[in-house]
Amino acid sequence: MKIAIGQENEPELEIASLIDMVFLLLIYFMVTASLVKSEGDLGIKLPGVVQQSVAVDMPDEQILEVRGDNRVFLNGRVLGEADQQDMPELVRTLQRYRLASEAGKNRALITIWADDVVKHQRVIDVMNACADAGIEDVTFTGTL
Repeated sequence: MKIAIGQENEPELEIASLIDMVFLLLIYFMVTASLVKSEGDLGIKLPGVVQQSVAVDMPDEQILEVRGDNRVFLNGRVLGEADQQDMPELVRTLQRYRLASEAGKNRALITIWADDVVKHQRVIDVMNACADAGIEDVTFTGTL
């Protein structure tokens, strides 16, 4: 029995359907993509000189002094002894100060001045007392 061997057909790649698919994907991504604003399109106002029509109330500020002997002073009054780490009297005073500032609709500001020979741990103890009292605006100064 003779088997007829036919010519093998090579598979063909349909380019037209691939091109159609690429165009459909391109249209899809163009429609769904969001445009990014360039820096030139942002409405930025540069700072300038502004005159105020009403006076602004400046917040009251208290200065905590940490002296070389590790004592803590607030307005000339000793509120933390050298061997005290938690300083409950300082925390109570700072809480009263914060509440009074909030009642006057001001921010409670604390500035910490530490002597050059004071250990960092003592300054951290004072910052912890401020945090326990709920005061968040704490700054440092180098001179009094």
